[in-house]
Amino acid sequence: MRTPAGKECRYFYGNYFRGRNDEECRLLLSANPPLSWKADLCKDCPVPEILNANACLNLDFVPRIERPFPFLRSKVVVTATCAKSGNAGFDPYTGCGSCTDLPDIFSKFEVK
Repeated sequence: MRTPAGKECRYFYGNYFRGRNDEECRLLLSANPPLSWKADLCKDCPVPEILNANACLNLDFVPRIERPFPFLRSKVVVTATCAKSGNAGFDPYTGCGSCTDLPDIFSKFEVK
């Protein structure tokens, strides 16, 4: 679904049926404890870009809201973990490297 910032994100939910205006971020609601969501957080959220760059279904996010300095606005920061291999601390834009197997055509070539 499209966020208020205009990005496509699978964690954003908006219910506009018959005049309703219910919006929420299900990624922030799944955090323990649930984090409060505001529409301004979608502007700088890295999750839509990560999901666009990496289509791995085993990618899980652990979100937190940080404010770098008291006079700057809050932003969403995520840590990626792999549900299949259990790896953490990798670059979420490229993935952990253990989930995606290369096609057989690449095994014919030798690396020199």
